[in-house]
Amino acid sequence: MFGTIRTRQLLCACAAFLLAFVSGVNGRCAEKPGPPKPGEPTDPRARKTYANAIGYEHDRMKAAAVGEYRKANKQDGGHCSKCVDRAYRLAIEIGDNRAAEEVVEDQIPLAETNADRAELHYRLALAQQRQGIHDKKEKCFADSCQELKTTLALNPQYVDAHYVMGISLAYLHQDDAARDEFKAFLNENTNEPELNERVQRYADRVELARSRMAPPFTVKTIDGETVSLDSLAGKVVLIDFWATWCGPCREALPHVKQIAHRFEGKPFAVLSVSLDDDDAKWRSFVSANGMTWLQTRDGRFTGPIAGEFGVTAIPSTFTIDADGVLEDQHVGDADIEGKLKKLIDRAQVLANQKNAEPAQIKQAGAGQ
Repeated sequence: MFGTIRTRQLLCACAAFLLAFVSGVNGRCAEKPGPPKPGEPTDPRARKTYANAIGYEHDRMKAAAVGEYRKANKQDGGHCSKCVDRAYRLAIEIGDNRAAEEVVEDQIPLAETNADRAELHYRLALAQQRQGIHDKKEKCFADSCQELKTTLALNPQYVDAHYVMGISLAYLHQDDAARDEFKAFLNENTNEPELNERVQRYADRVELARSRMAPPFTVKTIDGETVSLDSLAGKVVLIDFWATWCGPCREALPHVKQIAHRFEGKPFAVLSVSLDDDDAKWRSFVSANGMTWLQTRDGRFTGPIAGEFGVTAIPSTFTIDADGVLEDQHVGDADIEGKLKKLIDRAQVLANQKNAEPAQIKQAGAGQ
């Protein structure tokens, strides 16, 4: 009913399979839970439900897993922090923001410390903000700001609250207040330099915080160079997800190479992200095929970059404009070069304008 069955489940006896199906557990063979780890449920029923939820998550049946984690937490008297964390994370991943809100709302009355309460109010604010972006509802952003104020009242050192509040205020078109929150984040955040690059751009141009920005990330290239998305600001970026074992990816390689060479010297960069788990094979393939543009290896679909972009199939490419705004995904798009040319032409115009500004200021100063 819920999709593919894992290999170990196929080894279950037919009688057990049928019994499980009739009992409403969707053909899933029960596994005896081990001793609970910190944060896991202790109630016997909750332990079984928790194990079932892990199975659903393993099989990528995330919506079902959310329901089982929430059920396990309820069976455990609301004391299963792992259940709450996993349910919230998965709900956010699948875009079920209302479920994420409900998970948090159930836990807030049970929080015992101000630090825990601050974390929960922050999570609620984040879910409300995401719901506001999805539904285009100002009330969600206003509610998000109230929750973030509560977060900071409970824990003034909760730096990320300033960043998230800045975004909600930007969507409310309270640009001056948003800029103040971004600056507060920059003054206090010392652990995430790649995020600081993004927030600085928001502080300079608040309207970008209302755009569909590509997720910030930092990668180590095949040559050992550290590259962040925001360090490529001003350039159009084509991100190409591929793997050596992917036939269609190999077929698309000449086209990617053509694009890289055609726009060489322009405000443009190609970043190929390999999902290979064999480092040596990847390096050998890149060298043998003359892939001289930016190369990095993420390692399977569960890699951090693939996860940020929601990649579930390859080849898969994304275009990011000079402002860092994420354009539509392109999979085998024959007209991608034409779209890139328009974006690169615009990036060149913006770069020329930016370069002209210091000269204009210098000339104006010389005339005084």
